[in-house]
Amino acid sequence: MANLEEILQTGGAVILPTETVYGLFAQAMNEEAVEHVYRLKCRPKNKAMNLNVADYETILAFSKNQPTYLKKLYDAFLPGPLTIILQANDRVPAWINSGLSTIGFRIPKHPQTLALIKETGPLIGPSANISGQESGKVFAQIQKQFDNSVEGFADDSSITGVDSTILDLSGEFARILRQGAITKEDLLAQIPELTFAKD
Repeated sequence: MANLEEILQTGGAVILPTETVYGLFAQAMNEEAVEHVYRLKCRPKNKAMNLNVADYETILAFSKNQPTYLKKLYDAFLPGPLTIILQANDRVPAWINSGLSTIGFRIPKHPQTLALIKETGPLIGPSANISGQESGKVFAQIQKQFDNSVEGFADDSSITGVDSTILDLSGEFARILRQGAITKEDLLAQIPELTFAKD
């Protein structure tokens, strides 16, 4: 893990497992590191990146106008397969969120990955694949996809293959932008004050 920490701190990218799929992680505050991930993934520049963080305080540090129930939501579901979209504050560089007014937050549950985020984060961590291809679930196949040019660590047994649920809390009403492991019913059971937009 020490080698992976060094790669991240020097602007490189690494493949790490989460509880959903593998991610391609790099230093979020390092513009060149983020550019490197965009190139590796062949990802369009208008597709914003999420911030992978280690704690609630870091979510507050990069967002504004948070809903009153945010801490309750955090305590109920994070770390875990939930991406939360909030209004971005001026600490979020345009190279992360493509100049949008919002920013996504993710706290992966995998213990080693979370430990690396604590040491070197915040990190970007989009799925470890070439854009448009299926999210990476098998470490050896992902390394091959990137011509064995990206280091990381394997834990295929931790991968469920079910993407995180994306919950947008940036507007007046909550919206699920991608249905993943956590359902609307799961959210409402823990946070009954969540008000969803009508479909």
